[in-house]
Amino acid sequence: MAGIGFELRKLLAREDLIGIAEGYGYAAIATSGPWLFTIVALSAILLLGAPTALPSDLAAFRLIIVYNFSFSLVLTAPVAIVMTRYLADSIHAKNVEQAPAALLGGLLITYAAAAPVAGALYAWYAHLDRMARFAAFVDFLLIAGIWTVSVFLTALKDYRALVLSFGFGMAVGIVCAAFLAGSWGAPGMLQGFNIGLVVTLFSLIARIFAEYPTRASQPFVFLPYFRKYWDLALAALAYSVAIWVDKWLMWLAPEHQILPIGFVSFPEYESAMFLAYLSVVPSLAAFTLTIETGFFEKYTRFYDDILRHVSYGKIDANHRDLIQSLMQGARNFVILEGSVSFIGILLAPQIFDFLGISYLELGIFRLGLLGAFFHSGLLFLLIVLSYFDLRRVTLAISSLFLVANCLFTLATLKLGFAYYGYGYGLSALVAFAAAFLATAHFLDRLPYQAFVRNNSSVAQ
Repeated sequence: MAGIGFELRKLLAREDLIGIAEGYGYAAIATSGPWLFTIVALSAILLLGAPTALPSDLAAFRLIIVYNFSFSLVLTAPVAIVMTRYLADSIHAKNVEQAPAALLGGLLITYAAAAPVAGALYAWYAHLDRMARFAAFVDFLLIAGIWTVSVFLTALKDYRALVLSFGFGMAVGIVCAAFLAGSWGAPGMLQGFNIGLVVTLFSLIARIFAEYPTRASQPFVFLPYFRKYWDLALAALAYSVAIWVDKWLMWLAPEHQILPIGFVSFPEYESAMFLAYLSVVPSLAAFTLTIETGFFEKYTRFYDDILRHVSYGKIDANHRDLIQSLMQGARNFVILEGSVSFIGILLAPQIFDFLGISYLELGIFRLGLLGAFFHSGLLFLLIVLSYFDLRRVTLAISSLFLVANCLFTLATLKLGFAYYGYGYGLSALVAFAAAFLATAHFLDRLPYQAFVRNNSSVAQ
């Protein structure tokens, strides 16, 4: 997040309501923009396509998008996190000449990993006609490309261009998919959605090359980072799998469905969980704003003053200021996310009536809200730990989240429908508790960590 912080601090320095509103908007777009725009586009396509497309085509389209989002995110996570670290280091060093080259190299690696998986999924497993296979394959690659390009979004200073890129691209996708739904069914909807993704992807790439107008000469300049930060790559992989593993395991539930295309689904669980995830968007924006402004300034001051050899009294004061900044962010998170979750749980029946959702999903939705509360807290603590380069700790916590989600979800499958959703909620709670204890322990001993643990001359 090295790039977004510069813009957020500039916006908040204006000290007016417009600057604050723009800061929250930029933070929301940088953290949730691709996801939100795509969910809105997918919902609009299903709504507009309902009068003309067959229900089987709508179900097939929705599930293909879910599969593509799921597996492409897991495949691209290690590449994206390593590229993020490379880009952050480049921005910190004020040397971003190879950023466009790294983007091209990252896309090449992403497609080298994604193409075989997408090919196996749609060439051999899925029961689709040739046109639909091709459209689904291309959709997988486009989504994987957007995950990779999104790494560079935080480095862009013009968030209005990001809104236009995603907004215009998804609008084109909605129109094209709705237009083709009646004549071509699921393949037409996929082709129309792909057109929107193409517009979005290449608009973002063009914007990145405009931001860094240098010749791309070393596309794989970030490859040594994979060896140096292998634990960071594994942590990203474990965390990404943990996000989706309960959905995959719930496909084994007795209530699952198998579509004619051969894909397994549990629509009640998936839609309830995705709706619950929307509750984290406000807190994501608010916490990002806190981390990248107040906390970042205290964090920088703490280490800069150490390098300037200030007195221990000053270092201790900086230590307390840093913790206070985090506590303030945590308090804002609990109030904001807690309020959204509480209101969602309280008004769940009214929300379901308004959206026309079956009450069968009510319990799963409420448990999903609780799980999302702890999950977003876990994510924020992992970000804080990453600031202090505690890669092994983040790997251990991400792995714990993955294992716990697997075990608890499998247990709920045996207990029955009434317990569906507890697996995700309990695993998020356990992982959050572990991350909280690890963060508290580290921050309490931060001066020792700075002077001893990170000092190669005395840490042996």
